[in-house]
Amino acid sequence: MAPRKAKKDLNKTELITEVAEIATPSLSKRQAKAAVDAAFTVISATVAKGKNVRIAGFGSFVVKQRKRRMGINPQTKQKITIPKKKVPGFRPAAAFKAAVDKKR
Repeated sequence: MAPRKAKKDLNKTELITEVAEIATPSLSKRQAKAAVDAAFTVISATVAKGKNVRIAGFGSFVVKQRKRRMGINPQTKQKITIPKKKVPGFRPAAAFKAAVDKKR
């Protein structure tokens, strides 16, 4: 496969196209879309349950806990308490970091 032309971002449609081209010659875009959607669904559902998803050489999708903190309502200037909450996060693997840094 020829390298992708330098572009700002890679969207989901382009990701599906690249997966279809790289995976196998017989993988259709429809099958690639199903695979990509399934992977995103599994990752989202697992992280939503509070579990981490580790992909060797790529990174980990993790659940991060934000602490309760004080904030200010911008309209009323009143101090408010922002409750603690869980948010999704990503920790890149060393190999992924090295691949990104190598492209500078």
